[in-house]
Amino acid sequence: MKKEELKVVDEWDKTFKKSEEINHRKVTFINRYGITLVADMYTPKNIEGKLPAIAVSGPFGAVKEQSSGLYAQHMAERGFLTIAFDPSFTGESGGEPRYMASPDINTEDFQAAVDFLSVQENVDPEKIGIIGICGWGGMALNTASIDTRIKATVTSTMYNMSRVNANGYFDDADNEEARYQAKQTLNQQRSKDYASGNYERGGGTVDPDEENVPEFVHQYAVYYRGERGYHPRSLNSTDGWNKIGCMSFINQPICCYTNEIRSAVLMIHGEKAHSLYFSKDEYEKMTNNSKYTDNKELMIIPGANHTDLYDDVANVIPYDKMEEFFKEYLK
Repeated sequence: MKKEELKVVDEWDKTFKKSEEINHRKVTFINRYGITLVADMYTPKNIEGKLPAIAVSGPFGAVKEQSSGLYAQHMAERGFLTIAFDPSFTGESGGEPRYMASPDINTEDFQAAVDFLSVQENVDPEKIGIIGICGWGGMALNTASIDTRIKATVTSTMYNMSRVNANGYFDDADNEEARYQAKQTLNQQRSKDYASGNYERGGGTVDPDEENVPEFVHQYAVYYRGERGYHPRSLNSTDGWNKIGCMSFINQPICCYTNEIRSAVLMIHGEKAHSLYFSKDEYEKMTNNSKYTDNKELMIIPGANHTDLYDDVANVIPYDKMEEFFKEYLK
């Protein structure tokens, strides 16, 4: 396995303050497609021996300096060794061309994180969990469906990226004609990109002051474009994915066998989130006709919207519950 030579930032450039209770360093690891991923490792101070470990990623189009790093740092403060990683083709991680997404490769990214954690001298390989935020919540469920080394999974404010790409928001485009028109547009863009030799970017979130947009679109903008969460390496804070970057999700569904997940799963979502239907439907699918329902839970946060679970501004992320869940199932 040969790692790519990547430029990483050494100084602290997160959207949140560094905790005095943890040690931090950058690490790299390789997925089975040969892509080198960059992660921030958070280790609790003054704890020795082999620790339970958690890999964190998301939201979709974000970087590890945003929500995933925040979650990872909080869990490290509570006694877990954690990593927050940039997915393939994004952030500081490798992979060309840039700004592409893949249901297969992104699931592999989570599995590669488990590979890495499983061989660390200060990690107990029998005590590994994962946290997926937003679109990476769906990836986390997909990974838990295939990777039996994962003993506990948390999803926070999850999306199923295959469903939203194939069906549109709220399944409003869940018909053959709408999908055909979307595929027509995307394939015309492919030809255009190939002719020009460049991939056009789709644009990140809108300007926070833009009017006449759905409230959830405004909420994204306030986080990604404003002081709460702006980061120059984040696709959602800048020019977004390539226009064809998420195309493969349309006919490559994820979360097909979630009712076969034997390990523990905690799904967290805000009551007022536009995306709540993703968690409700995935939880129902996961527990329907399943022999493994005793360790599955859906936790709905009263009054919280989608991006309230991105940071600590609304003070609603249930870190205590997550700590309790991981300590129960990573033991």
